[in-house]
Amino acid sequence: MTFAKRLAVPMFAALVATPAIAQDMGQGMAPQQAAPTPEEQVAQLDEMVGLDQAQQDQIVGYLTELQEGVGQRQEEVQALEQQLLEHSGPDYDENAIRQTATQLGDATAEIAADSVILQSQIESALTQEQRDALDDAARQQEEQMRQMQEQMQQEQAPQ
Repeated sequence: MTFAKRLAVPMFAALVATPAIAQDMGQGMAPQQAAPTPEEQVAQLDEMVGLDQAQQDQIVGYLTELQEGVGQRQEEVQALEQQLLEHSGPDYDENAIRQTATQLGDATAEIAADSVILQSQIESALTQEQRDALDDAARQQEEQMRQMQEQMQQEQAPQ
């Protein structure tokens, strides 16, 4: 599988997973737009690659499972971050800080692993033609991003 093809599925997975993660992480900040439902996310993928009903149902299941798992883990991450703050200060407990930091690392690693597993599950649910279409969409998006960055750099350059 080419690098671009390997990039296409992660880009989609990031597209579908990021709203849920960002929504959880954004608590306490400015109001966030509600994360798209798994059905809405799959509808977007369907527009890009043309999924059949079985694929749609399968991917909705993957996304639903991921969002539930990430939500639970994100709560754990927030609790561990709070514990780290409580362990800090002039009367800090180095062992407690290190133990909590290790637990925090484990929790965030689980979120990363879930994301990679989701990417693999989605990729396995697609046909080669669909993966190629997703690859093409990723290339187009990458090119648009590159053009936008160039335009922004040109606008910021001293005249």
